[in-house]
Amino acid sequence: MDIAVADQQPAECISRIISLTTPRDACISSTVYPIFKSAADSDSVWEKFLPSDYEQIISNLVSDSSLITSLSKKDLYFHLCHNPIIINNGAMSFSLEKESGKRCYMAAARALCIAWGIHQSIGNGHLYQSQSNAFHQQFRDYQFLKL
Repeated sequence: MDIAVADQQPAECISRIISLTTPRDACISSTVYPIFKSAADSDSVWEKFLPSDYEQIISNLVSDSSLITSLSKKDLYFHLCHNPIIINNGAMSFSLEKESGKRCYMAAARALCIAWGIHQSIGNGHLYQSQSNAFHQQFRDYQFLKL
């Protein structure tokens, strides 16, 4: 793209194009040209990368959500990538996968209800639980499923 042409493109148009890419591409495009940086950093772009129900998810926070709600959409995205939040009265944590923005839910062991014994779809394998004290630091108790 000719630099003179890039200067003439409305920032909203560039933001719309960037919002159709991935979070990774948005970060890369912000380094290409100054007008791309302002477009790539805009809330309209990063809101597209957040889950459509992110406000509802944040409203289920166990702790105070005022810090999170005061962040820009880009900062919120990266906060959710690097700092899983505890939701649903401590029964789950929620985070985003950094490159794609896919949701990641982790259930607390005490929130699970797991059947014991042989399961037809597994064949003759046994489905059982075992506890580990050093799996993840978000929950006090952990469960591993082994086939």
